[in-house]
Amino acid sequence: MTTKLSSMVRAARTDRPASALPGIALCLAVAAAAVAAQGWEEASLGHPYIEALVVAILIGIALRTAWTPGPRFRPGIAFSAKQLLEVAVTLLGASISLQAVVASGPALLAGIVGTVVLALSAGYGICRLLGLPARMAILVACGNAICGNSAIAAVAPVIGAKAEDVAASIAFTAVLGVLVVLGLPLLIPLAGLSEHQYGVLAGLTVYAVPQVLAATVPVGLLSTQVGTLVKLVRVLMLGPVVVLFSLVAARLPAEGATAPRRAGGPGLTKLVPWFILGFLALAGLRSLGLIPEAASRPVTRLAGYLTVVAMAALGLGVDLRVLARVGGRVTLAVTASLAILLAISLILIRTLRVA
Repeated sequence: MTTKLSSMVRAARTDRPASALPGIALCLAVAAAAVAAQGWEEASLGHPYIEALVVAILIGIALRTAWTPGPRFRPGIAFSAKQLLEVAVTLLGASISLQAVVASGPALLAGIVGTVVLALSAGYGICRLLGLPARMAILVACGNAICGNSAIAAVAPVIGAKAEDVAASIAFTAVLGVLVVLGLPLLIPLAGLSEHQYGVLAGLTVYAVPQVLAATVPVGLLSTQVGTLVKLVRVLMLGPVVVLFSLVAARLPAEGATAPRRAGGPGLTKLVPWFILGFLALAGLRSLGLIPEAASRPVTRLAGYLTVVAMAALGLGVDLRVLARVGGRVTLAVTASLAILLAISLILIRTLRVA
């Protein structure tokens, strides 16, 4: 279904706004079920090992497999998959503050930036060697190097990724992310890591902030504090990376539903999409203290829920047969990329002589 999502987007733009309501309502219902599932995880297990946005994709795919949404649902599904996701990315800027960068220190900051750059390059190269399309390679590399599902969701609209690519990248990254949380503590005795060193390693390698807590809380308070700080600085790399890919997106090879390139000199909003400009503006206001913590929390929660709704929409547009064709290669690419990220992180810890 290489052209289905683009046709759905065109339908959303041409139809009346009211025609999008059934599809939006469907996506909201799937998102509500996913959020409820995450709430059950937190109440029963203490941590959301499978985040709501992953559950939303899985529920959406299951529905799409059992039932194909009719024309009345398509405009709303397309709106949720594109416009709502762009709004969510914009609102995430309100949670970003440069204070975390300053607190980390110049040496560790440079190390985190270098780790992200190396992991991005290596992950992209591995994916391309395995024959994955350029856009899926970017999604897998960003998810591995920065912050897993959130990075994939943020980069996808910038590079024009297909729904199948987004769903496959998130699905396989999510599974491996859970395995990392469970297996990472084994490196403490194997690599002879201190609590501080393990915190740095967890912050550099674990995909999501809640997963960092799950991986470090059992080890100790110092690991939790250090891991959370390193992870937050790593998440800050998402802004520059998204801007970078927005600048190079036009040079990516055409893949199925990719929009044709336009002739002429593009303006600022063509080089950098509006939602990235909004993200940077809100991040700047947050760093200047013009958006207080009390105001940023509900905005961040809203951004998170809109992302879940968008992931539900993407799941509803995914054909399982496409996922089956790329599953083995994506799994191998994600695993190899993570192995390289772990190696780079351990080398960094030894190089900086983290105690």
